Amino acid sequence: MKYTNLPHTDIKVSKICLGTMTWGNQNTQDEGFAQMDLALDKGVNFFDVAELYPVPATAETYAETERIIGNWFAKTGNRDKVVLATKIAGPGDYTAHIRTTGFSKKALNEAVEGSLKRLKTDYIDLYQLHWPERETNTFGQRDYKHNPNDKWEDNFNEILHNLDKIVKSGKVRQIGISNEKAWGTMRYLQESKQHNLPRPITIQNAYSLLCRPFEGDLAEIAHRENIGLLAYSPMAFGVLSGKYIKGNAADNARLKLFPRFARYSSEQATEATKRYLKIAEDNNMSLAQMSLAFVNERPFLTSNIIGATNLEQLEENIDSINISLNDDVMKAINKVHASIPNPAP
Repeated sequence: MKYTNLPHTDIKVSKICLGTMTWGNQNTQDEGFAQMDLALDKGVNFFDVAELYPVPATAETYAETERIIGNWFAKTGNRDKVVLATKIAGPGDYTAHIRTTGFSKKALNEAVEGSLKRLKTDYIDLYQLHWPERETNTFGQRDYKHNPNDKWEDNFNEILHNLDKIVKSGKVRQIGISNEKAWGTMRYLQESKQHNLPRPITIQNAYSLLCRPFEGDLAEIAHRENIGLLAYSPMAFGVLSGKYIKGNAADNARLKLFPRFARYSSEQATEATKRYLKIAEDNNMSLAQMSLAFVNERPFLTSNIIGATNLEQLEENIDSINISLNDDVMKAINKVHASIPNPAP
């Protein structure tokens, strides 16, 4: 395994992070336990979860993933071996069963306390805001379209002040943001600098061969402000395994169970995937390992959040850390990207 530090800290994390959002839906508790055992054995010390998980989010399965992790901590005593990240859900129709109060003081306190209880721990290493409260182009929306009727009011300072109290209580060590854009990222950094408030040290956004918008303004911010990318969906919901275009996806594959998550299955995304598959096969790699190795080697990456529904997938994904892509492979990848840029933003 390879390791780095969370930016601005001495907290060492593996460059592969264990994603967990299938546990409690596609995966049972026992399967989640087995994944955590294997990941830890292979040097993965960084786990990412959210109160929202498992996804798709429902009232019946709310926060089940956190409960599974908490039960594993209780069973194994491994809490001190894991750097643990979780998130408060942002507002939206699909989170109304959780709360409708956004990132208010009451919401933050309630969410942190709930996560601590379910995770059976007295501290969270990295606490993240799952997506912005304001209306912006997240989750597959390519361009920003301003809504003059958006009722959101600037509350970056208020959120950081409330998080400051939680950090000082010892319940949270560091904070991060997720599904955020360049403007929101800089506003958080501006407020933290000007008012000596907690600084977001990571940004968890989608990033893969099919989704590279982070390489625009956010990549410059990541480098110049030292805020590290936690890349999620590096396998594009399993599309970048090649199993859908090969026709050998299992019945419990994510896009078979939940076809509404179709942003990675457009005609352009499918054509790009076919081209990436050929590059991988021509260079004696699986598409999964090439896709993950590409993300692992990005200079703005802090950790690559991988997920799997079985141990064989998980082991292959973790082992991508041992693969380096040569210049010829990178040239071929970037040729596809130039021809079909960001088909699944």
